[in-house]
Amino acid sequence: MSELPKSLEEAIAASAAVAEAAIADGYSRLQVELVIPELKPMRVAELFLADFTQFGSQLKIFFPDAGAAALARRDWGDVPFKIRDIGTGRVPTEMQIEPEDEAFLFIAPSAVEVNQVEKLCVTAGERPVVMLNPTLEDLLMIGVGYAGRQLRDRFLNNIESCYYLRTLDDVALFRCYPTLWQVWRETNDDYKLIAELPRKPSTEEIEQILFGSAQTADATNSPAPKKPSIFASMQRFLRTFSG
Repeated sequence: MSELPKSLEEAIAASAAVAEAAIADGYSRLQVELVIPELKPMRVAELFLADFTQFGSQLKIFFPDAGAAALARRDWGDVPFKIRDIGTGRVPTEMQIEPEDEAFLFIAPSAVEVNQVEKLCVTAGERPVVMLNPTLEDLLMIGVGYAGRQLRDRFLNNIESCYYLRTLDDVALFRCYPTLWQVWRETNDDYKLIAELPRKPSTEEIEQILFGSAQTADATNSPAPKKPSIFASMQRFLRTFSG
């Protein structure tokens, strides 16, 4: 059984380790998600890359835009890997992916870049690609119609979530490859595992796990416990990242 990380650094280090393990097991399309709004993509990427080192100078990093790529080059200084921006069509895909590249890391790609990201992944072939904190599946951008379903079937649904951590008020949703998806709940300033599932649960399924048995009042007609908002503040769990 995987345990929840005790610090942000521990979470990011673990995510890099399991990404490398999943690649070794043959996965070529992976994503790592630390769903904590307060985190800055650049800092998360920097910490992730400190542990994701197996490809060295054959790793290519893609940022969503030229500005973010330029900022990384300035702030990170002399690094072994190559830093590029996705380009959103400005640079031909075949020029972005080079024969000597062995692996690719996309930093916080969004639905705005999803078509170019898909093209780059197709050009990459069987070489491993890791998406760090992607937001590719935005319903407002890709929709729920035929085109959106096709995009999910051929691309988005084929990305393996190897590390996922999201806090929902006093609840944490967690997955650390190769274990199952886990739902944890805060009890007395600690977290307790309350469910494991073979796939990522929806918000409704998490609510059913947490509150399904509490929807009916007991025989004494005592009121059911008040159901907290599933999207309330994350501050309680974030306290565990400050120690």
